[in-house]
Amino acid sequence: MSRSKNIKRLVVVPILGTALALTQLSGSAFAAGAKFDLAGFAKAFNAAGYDQVADGINRADNPPLTLADGSTFRLSKKIADKIKAGKAFNYVESIQSNGIALFSPQYMIGYKASCNIAKKFGPINCKEVAPNPAGPTQQVAQIQALLNTGQIDCLSIEPTDSNSLTDITNAAMKKGIPVFTVGVSTNGNEFTNWTQIPDLEGLYAAKTLLAWMKKTGTDLTVFSATGGDTTQYWAQHRMMGFEKGIKAAIPTATFINSATSNQLNVSYDPATTYDAYKALLAGQPKLQFILSVDIGAEHATRAIHDAGLDGKVFSMGWNVSKGQLDGIEAGTQVAALDQGWAQQSAFGAAACMAYLHTGRVAPNTQHLIPVSKSNLDAARVAFNKLTGANN
Repeated sequence: MSRSKNIKRLVVVPILGTALALTQLSGSAFAAGAKFDLAGFAKAFNAAGYDQVADGINRADNPPLTLADGSTFRLSKKIADKIKAGKAFNYVESIQSNGIALFSPQYMIGYKASCNIAKKFGPINCKEVAPNPAGPTQQVAQIQALLNTGQIDCLSIEPTDSNSLTDITNAAMKKGIPVFTVGVSTNGNEFTNWTQIPDLEGLYAAKTLLAWMKKTGTDLTVFSATGGDTTQYWAQHRMMGFEKGIKAAIPTATFINSATSNQLNVSYDPATTYDAYKALLAGQPKLQFILSVDIGAEHATRAIHDAGLDGKVFSMGWNVSKGQLDGIEAGTQVAALDQGWAQQSAFGAAACMAYLHTGRVAPNTQHLIPVSKSNLDAARVAFNKLTGANN
């Protein structure tokens, strides 16, 4: 639901004969790399609406000489031989839960789309797993069981949090299994952490709100920054970036809830989230703006409306849903910052296929897509196309 504190920069292998250097570094799977249509692969993702994934494929470059902890990576001979023989490799996507509203269905959409595209360019066996019940221990155990039975040749992880999956990521890479992480800030040896930088996201949210305030002549001074899980690094740093941006422009701004004071954790459950925002509004009559750093904005907007506070209190949140789009249309929600869940999920299969067939690593090319009244109609069309809805 974000990006790593440490931006992993790709180090280009010295040109002595790139194919030879790649073979020495990462195994011998790349003999057929010249035959793989990387440009066509990117074009297929772009045509399917996964432009950020396509951008990453187009920018794919030589892998880093050393990983985050200073170690080196060598592709497993078993996996290399499988690719050289033209056999299907086993791609696994592990996500933190298949039961989170909005998030889980959109991740499944991206996963299916990516695997369907990848299959047109080479043999791949796709498997998506999520722990039930959800939790980092369960997610690690699920991945470990697949590693122990040799069922993973390339892995994409959308972690529960920033640190709990680090050891399993490093263990897989040590075995010569390529790993990519998506959606949440991570700190392991993965080739790419494909997501946003939380502090910059928060600053962007502040910039978006300040521009709207200037355009509409709206004066806001009392804010609440909230989230579904305020213990998370990405949640806290989105809040901190937002507060920093607001206070730089409005020194007298007051934050009733923030990352560092009186945290308001509203949960991911729609009913619980709505009740939390309803109570917040009832107890804070001076409140003018609610920021949800994840999926809760539509419930804040609904609570604002039900309290008869339309035009007096406003909201903003991350990601796209029918409720958020309706809130923007009504004028209560200022914007939704779409981090592209389906694109995050689609990245893994694309990155694995590109790496195993060319030896090149797709970098982090994720960026937020702001949705406001100015592009609301286009956002509805895109959302309906993605989800198959008719909103």
